[in-house]
Amino acid sequence: MKKIKTTPLAPQEFEVEQISENEANIIAYPFETGYAISLAHPLRRFLLSSSVGYAPIAIKIEGAKHEFDSVRGMLEDISDFILNLKEIRFKLNNEVTEAEISYSFAGPCTITGTDLNNDEVTVVTPEAHLATLNEDSTLSFSIKIAQGIGYVASEDVSDNLGEDYIALDAYFTPVRSATYKIENILVEDNPNFERVVLNIKTDGQISPVDAFRNSLEVMYAQLAVFNSEISIKAPTTIERVEESPDLKKLTTNIDSLGLSARSFNCLDRANIKLVGEIVLMSTNDLKNVKNLGKKSYDEIVEKVQEFGFAIGVDLADDVVSALKKKIEAAAK
Repeated sequence: MKKIKTTPLAPQEFEVEQISENEANIIAYPFETGYAISLAHPLRRFLLSSSVGYAPIAIKIEGAKHEFDSVRGMLEDISDFILNLKEIRFKLNNEVTEAEISYSFAGPCTITGTDLNNDEVTVVTPEAHLATLNEDSTLSFSIKIAQGIGYVASEDVSDNLGEDYIALDAYFTPVRSATYKIENILVEDNPNFERVVLNIKTDGQISPVDAFRNSLEVMYAQLAVFNSEISIKAPTTIERVEESPDLKKLTTNIDSLGLSARSFNCLDRANIKLVGEIVLMSTNDLKNVKNLGKKSYDEIVEKVQEFGFAIGVDLADDVVSALKKKIEAAAK
C-alpha cells in the first residue's frame, strides 16, 4: 500500500561538482516526482537573465567617425573591430560599476585580449583576437565598460555618450550556458524520487557557484512579494541561514580541504580552523599568513575553489553574520 503523506519530502542533499574554473554541476536531491523540474527551470531562467556581468557599451576610435569607417594600417575595418571587441569579456576591478579606459598601440603587432589588461580592468578572455596592425600603423581608442544584466541595445545607451563615441549593443550576461537534467533516484524502496543536476558555464567574469547563488537571491526576492499578501509561516532569516548548504560547508573544519601537511600547519598555527575563515580573507590577508609560501597559497586557493568557494568572495550579509558567530564559537 502506498504511504499517505501530508507534506512533500524536502531535499536534504546538496553538492557542487567543480568541473573547471568556469564550469560546475549543482546537484540536489531527493525531490518528489515533478518537483525537480519545477525548481530547475526557473533557476535556469534566472541564471540566463539576471546574472550580473560587464560589457563594452561604447567605443571612440581616433580617426574613425562611425562603424563603417576604417583605420589606416589596420587589417580589420571598424565593423570587424567592433565585432571582435564584443567577443572580449571584461571585468572591472575594485568593485567599480562603470569606467572609461583608453589604449594606444603601434604596429606591427597583433592585439589580443591580454593586451587590454591594466589596473582598472581584467580581461577574462585573454586569447581573443581584436586587431592586426602593420608596421606604420597606430591605433588609439577608448572604451566605456559598464556593469549590467541581460541585453541592452545600442540606442538605449547612446543618449549619455560623449562626442565621437560609437554606441554598442551590450550583452552583459556572464553565464554562457545553463542546462539541467532530471534523474531518478532510489529513496528507501521507492525509485520514483528525483535528482536535479544543473550544469552552469560562465565566461570567467563570475564563478558558476556565485552565479547560482545570485540567481537564488533574485528568485527569493521575486517570491518575497507574496509574503506581504498571503499569511504563511515562512522560516525566519536565522532558520534559513542555519539550514543553508553554504553555511554548513563554510563551517566545515579545514581538514576537509585535503591540504598538504605544510599548508595545513600554516593555517593551524594561525588559528584558522574553518573553511569559512579562509573564504572571508582577502588574497593579501591569506598571502600574509606567517610562513605561508606561494606554493602553499596556490594549493589553498585551488582546494577552496574545489570546495565551491573563492578567496575574498562576497557572501550574503546574513551568511557572513552567522559564519562569524560560528567562527567565534569555534575559537573558544
